Amino acid sequence: MAKAKFKSGFVAIIGRPNVGKSTLMNQIIGQKIAIMSDKPQTTRNKIHGVFTSEAMQVVFLDTPGIHKRQSKLGDYMNTTALSTLGEVEAVLFLIDAAEGLGGGDRYIIERLKDLKTPVILVMNKIDRIEPEQLLPLIEEYSKLYPFAEIVPISAMLGNNVNTLMEQIGKYLPEGPQYYPEDQVTDHPEQFVCAELIREKILHLTREEVPHSIAVTIEDMRAEDNGVVYISAVIFVERDSQKGIIIGKQGALLKEVGKLARHDIEKLLGSKIFLELWVKVKKDWRNQDRVLKDLGFHKDA
Repeated sequence: MAKAKFKSGFVAIIGRPNVGKSTLMNQIIGQKIAIMSDKPQTTRNKIHGVFTSEAMQVVFLDTPGIHKRQSKLGDYMNTTALSTLGEVEAVLFLIDAAEGLGGGDRYIIERLKDLKTPVILVMNKIDRIEPEQLLPLIEEYSKLYPFAEIVPISAMLGNNVNTLMEQIGKYLPEGPQYYPEDQVTDHPEQFVCAELIREKILHLTREEVPHSIAVTIEDMRAEDNGVVYISAVIFVERDSQKGIIIGKQGALLKEVGKLARHDIEKLLGSKIFLELWVKVKKDWRNQDRVLKDLGFHKDA
């Protein structure tokens, strides 16, 4: 019996903010490469995650949540999310089963109408609803769009994720292995480290701060003793936000550093020395030049 041909391709994950897109990709990949937060619009860039098995390789694009824009950064995030849809073999449209069908989902479905790419409806957070609620929800979404597949899952618990991967495999063509089997992302380590630092700030700060921050890695190098030195800058929009990030006697910034260092050491597999700085860039989310300097490109 002939051995099955290897399949490969690109799959976009789209959906409203905070439906679990990053959680799903981290679950599939088996380690954290996209940050998670209970605050919406956490993901700002297309995060490329790579899943490899004996049968296939899937390169996932975890896009920013599509939402009503409030700044030029919001425009960038929406453009980035929607631009991926024509570039891939399949689209995973992730919804929050616990919240049900809302205006945000309808908005996205309208933008899928002219798409020729197969769209798989992924109903996440089924652990938060009763089983009898599922079928009416499936029927409600099915009336709005001819989904190629409908797969209920719990990204957090991993329930039914293997079934989802089997369904994805049906839409992949025969193709090469784009990345080595042990590579889980095509983003440089500096990018992932910056995102892990930003995640800790999102967890530890109040509502006024999260979308006003950006993190860049200024320096990253291995010292002779094997310790990796990292210097990162946290940008905020106002002096008051700088004070919040630093905290009383530097307490909050120290906690951010401690939590981020733990995750970065797991990522890099070595001890790190992490130095954090906080700087103010006034209204950076609405300045094209500053957005470009911080790595946000509309054609990215």
